[in-house]
Amino acid sequence: MIMKQKDIVKRLSVEQEVLEREVAEAMGEIASEDMAQLYDDSTKEFEPDKIVQGKVINVTNDVVVIDVGYKSEGEVSCSEFDTPPEIGEEVAVLLEAVEDESGTVVLSKKKADRIKGWEELIATKKEGDLVEGKVIRKIKGGLLLDVGVPVFLPASQIDIRRTGDISEYIGRNLQAQIIKIDQTRMNIVVSRRRLIEEERKKMKEKLLEELEEGQIRKGVVKNIADFGVFVDLGGIDGLLHITDMSWGRISHPSELVSIDDEIEIKILKLDRKKERIALGLKQKTESPWTDIEKKYPIQSKVTGRVVNVMNYGAFVKLEDGIEGLVHISEISWTKRINHPSDVVNIGDEVEVVVLDINKEKQEISLGMKQTEINPWSLVEEKYPVGTVIEGRVRNLTNYGAFIEIEEGIDGLLHISDMSWTKKISHPSEMLKKGDNIQAQVLEVDQERKRVALGMKQLHSDPWQDEILGKYKVDDTVSGKVTKLTNFGVFVELETDLEGLLHISELTDKKIKSPNEVVKVGDVVEVKILRVDEKERKIGLSLVKAQSDEEDAESGAEEEAQDSGAENTEATNEAEESSEAASESEEKE
Repeated sequence: MIMKQKDIVKRLSVEQEVLEREVAEAMGEIASEDMAQLYDDSTKEFEPDKIVQGKVINVTNDVVVIDVGYKSEGEVSCSEFDTPPEIGEEVAVLLEAVEDESGTVVLSKKKADRIKGWEELIATKKEGDLVEGKVIRKIKGGLLLDVGVPVFLPASQIDIRRTGDISEYIGRNLQAQIIKIDQTRMNIVVSRRRLIEEERKKMKEKLLEELEEGQIRKGVVKNIADFGVFVDLGGIDGLLHITDMSWGRISHPSELVSIDDEIEIKILKLDRKKERIALGLKQKTESPWTDIEKKYPIQSKVTGRVVNVMNYGAFVKLEDGIEGLVHISEISWTKRINHPSDVVNIGDEVEVVVLDINKEKQEISLGMKQTEINPWSLVEEKYPVGTVIEGRVRNLTNYGAFIEIEEGIDGLLHISDMSWTKKISHPSEMLKKGDNIQAQVLEVDQERKRVALGMKQLHSDPWQDEILGKYKVDDTVSGKVTKLTNFGVFVELETDLEGLLHISELTDKKIKSPNEVVKVGDVVEVKILRVDEKERKIGLSLVKAQSDEEDAESGAEEEAQDSGAENTEATNEAEESSEAASESEEKE
């Protein structure tokens, strides 16, 4: 750095009087008044905030020293120059201050350049004109573009689409349109988007005239969404839907393309009025469904890979673009499957049988269980009618119990086939889940995959050889009240055998409920009214039993009375006979 004059005086330790004398000798005969005038003349043009011409007199690593004709030189940071200047080079600088505390002038080349650039730009450009410059940095809300002076390019005006990271534009040369000039604030706002839109409008009009359905065109991927890809065809965008990207399965368009990829696509549909274009990528090749019946005949066995698992089934890929559905009902003959993932997972290789093909809908129905023998086809052979099986109670319903005969093969034990004699309201009265029981096969319906079982058939029917002989109409029997209903009372005559005592047979009086006469646990004497072998019911009567009892008691009393009368008559007769004998003896 050039040593300042005051510093030089101090270092040389020259006394003020000596210095003034030497200066006077050097100035000769110039009067002090003239000297003052010369000084005023030399500084009158140096006013702050004006651009002045200067000459480079020295260049260091940090600063450039510039002589602008003032009593002292000024310094400008090297960073304000694009390239270091040469000594002696003329430069324009802004005089910011005539003299600062250190005795130098304050200069700025950068500000001078900006003022000159601004004045030149204002003189040559207006709103709507095009400018070109380099992006120098990112600021709040957008970018600074250097077009001679820094101008503001808002983020929303950079492109026609939302830009992710605008800092990617730093260092790039961009062309833009002036949309606002504020001379008071020396501020200019530009738009690259408006320029692109105008260019695209012209290109779009031309392109729409050229496009035809079926054409193969090149385009650039501009945006990717879950449902597809927007492709710039050179002035207008077309939509490449995800379903038109590949004959095979893809989860997201990004699996096939990326932003700014150049791709070749086919024009599928064109609506010039609405300016909508549907594009296709897979349509460039022949559909794999063309000869589907020849490649995969019905009932043919093939191998595929599980590509998706839903609650209703599993999708199996046979080749690119060809997938079939194995419905949950077609996975296993016997296993109870709550979800296909219980058996298969994505990525598994499985063997399947082609069940059906719908070429129009591009659907194939597949089956996994058909690759194995149907165990139901062997049930009739393994378990003929009359076979006694052992099984586990798997489930109880209102109408019966499901008995697992073997894995995947259940039989139904209906509630009516649990007991010959017991009235069962629910299977839980006889069985519980998990019980191991014996039952007899009653029927096998192979087509409907049903096996009917019976427990009572393991024993002879007591109605055939015991009950009819033991219980006769008009017999009086004893039993215990087991259940009360609104229509009557069930009376247990013996284990698992009940008779019905209808409410009308409880008493000859009018009652609302059976519990007015009897309660559960009471032992009653009842008379058998009927024995219905077909319906397997025994009708009882408490009224008739009590009536018969009363009749019996009344008859006994009458018999006793009759017997007493007869005894009196006999006594009288005997007395009379005795008297007669005495009289006869006396006569003799």
